[in-house]
Amino acid sequence: MAQSEDPEDFVAPTTPRVRAGTLLLANTDLLEPTFRRSVIYVVEHNDGGTLGVVLNRPSETAVYNVLPQWAKLATKPKTMFIGGPVKRDAALCLATLRAGMEASGIPGLRHVQGRMVMVDLDADPDDLAPLLEGVRIYAGYSGWTIGQLDGEIERDDWIVSSAMPSDVLVEPRVDLWARVLRRQPLPTSLLATHPIDISRN
Repeated sequence: MAQSEDPEDFVAPTTPRVRAGTLLLANTDLLEPTFRRSVIYVVEHNDGGTLGVVLNRPSETAVYNVLPQWAKLATKPKTMFIGGPVKRDAALCLATLRAGMEASGIPGLRHVQGRMVMVDLDADPDDLAPLLEGVRIYAGYSGWTIGQLDGEIERDDWIVSSAMPSDVLVEPRVDLWARVLRRQPLPTSLLATHPIDISRN
């Protein structure tokens, strides 16, 4: 009967295959400060590895101070977000297309999944504004070499989930980590109540 204890029996529903457009949620045991309680949106997942951005790490730096031309399109809190530990001096931009709009054939946009696109920050924001609901700009990104992320998922560092467009442009002061966990099937959804500070438990 030991087979019924196979962890896959419990995690299979919450672990869709990692691909562009999925979320990686830091599991409760992942306490490393860069990724603790982080929600990562996967932008690319292919033979070269995986690239994503942390969605829930706003910085104190206003978009206007770094890329003033994009400030109007930036969603609140209109600050740069810390996308991850790699290349913090480089900016990466994600945007949500307005309903019914298409990214194909539009210079400066690259389709990721659903209504999510990557935006070339050298493009003219005025040209793209009619197509976009809003943009969010990240300093740096999170990256994994081929096979590295699979190993971390097997080790239970990450919970894989589907993303919704509202996750990427989440409004200020929302605990995105808990919100995404709450919409997962049981027992995963119970992790949303996990205390932020273990020492207070």
